[in-house]
Amino acid sequence: MPYKISYRPIKYPRLEFRTGELLIILPPGTSPDTLLRKYKHWIGKQSAFIKECLEATKDRKLYIRSDEEFRRLVHHFAEDISRDLAVTLNRIFFRRMRTKWASLSSARNLTVNTLMRYLPEHLIEYVAFHEITHIIEKRHNERFWNIISSRFKDYQEMEKEMFIYWFLI
Repeated sequence: MPYKISYRPIKYPRLEFRTGELLIILPPGTSPDTLLRKYKHWIGKQSAFIKECLEATKDRKLYIRSDEEFRRLVHHFAEDISRDLAVTLNRIFFRRMRTKWASLSSARNLTVNTLMRYLPEHLIEYVAFHEITHIIEKRHNERFWNIISSRFKDYQEMEKEMFIYWFLI
C-alpha cells in the first residue's frame, strides 16, 4: 500500500488515514518498517473499509438546501436534543471544517461544519446528538455509546454512512 511519511518532533509514532491515504507520522530519524509490520492487519482492515466506503458513494446523493434552511434545521435538532437529554447548549456556530463534521467546546458551544448542509436530515440529527451527548460524557466510552444507542440503535451504521458522505463531499 502506498503511504506518505511525515517527520515531526513527536515522542510516539502514529498511523493516520487522510482521505483514504496512509500517513505515517514519525519522530525524526525513525524508520517506518517496524510500525508497518506491527500494524499490517489494522492497515489492511482500514484500507478495505475505505475502499468499501468509496464504492458506496456511487449509491448516495448530496442534498441541496439553503444556508438558512440548514441553520434552522440544526437549531431545531439542537433544541430538541438538548431538551431530551436535559442539558443546556450555549451557542451554535457554523464554519467550514477540514477534518470533522462538528465539535463541542468545554463552554458548551456547538460548532457545525457547513458541509453538513449536503447530508440527509437523519445524519444531521445524528451528528448533533453525538456532539451534544458530549455534554454528559466527554469520552467515546461505553457510557457515551449507550446514550447514543438510546436514540440511534444503528449508530455504527450511521458512523459508516458519515464516512461515506465525507468521501462524497
